[in-house]
Amino acid sequence: MVLPIAALLLFMIGLGVLLTRAAAHLWPLTIEDGVNRELAGGRTEGMTDVSYVVSGVANTPWIIAVTATVALILWLVLRSWREPLFLCLAVTAQALVFYFTTVAIDRPRPAVQRLDESPPTSSFPSGHTSAAVALYIGLAVLLAGMARHTWVKALCWALVLVPIGVALARMYRGMHHPSDVVAAFINGVTCVIVMSRALLDRSFPRRAERRINGARPRLATQ
Repeated sequence: MVLPIAALLLFMIGLGVLLTRAAAHLWPLTIEDGVNRELAGGRTEGMTDVSYVVSGVANTPWIIAVTATVALILWLVLRSWREPLFLCLAVTAQALVFYFTTVAIDRPRPAVQRLDESPPTSSFPSGHTSAAVALYIGLAVLLAGMARHTWVKALCWALVLVPIGVALARMYRGMHHPSDVVAAFINGVTCVIVMSRALLDRSFPRRAERRINGARPRLATQ
């Protein structure tokens, strides 16, 4: 799993170089500033309060607390290390890729009033968004795998709306360009895919169902 994450890091740095240099004056990057200005110009007191709350579900302390709590619950319920480790490593991997990418790419934040305090040259990619993608989509993968009914699975996948909301909130608050949050989705989703392929085996839904229902696995007949 190390090599795919290293390849992702190189890809993210390359994408950052492309966005900030070679393609900076090409469409659709040329309309990004207009998107940020439209969002900033349409701010209202109510929406600003909502964006603060939505953005907050991806703050680092909250992400760490939720990841640790969910991982503990998963281990207590499933008595398996694979699922908790999958979630923890997906969140950790995106954080490492995010950090080293921001070290390599000093992209200025949008030229609008920013509603949060943060370094002015760490816009690419959006750390809040990639953390939300890894945590909430990773959690959706696990919960949907344990669900027995289609409508419950669909409800689990509604967690995808959380990182989408975070991405919109971060742009609304003037913290990121649209391409920053798109790159963050690439980062988070890739980390979830890599860790799921490395740690979640095909028997996960069946094992989870047996654990939740309290049934013991049947022994194969001789």
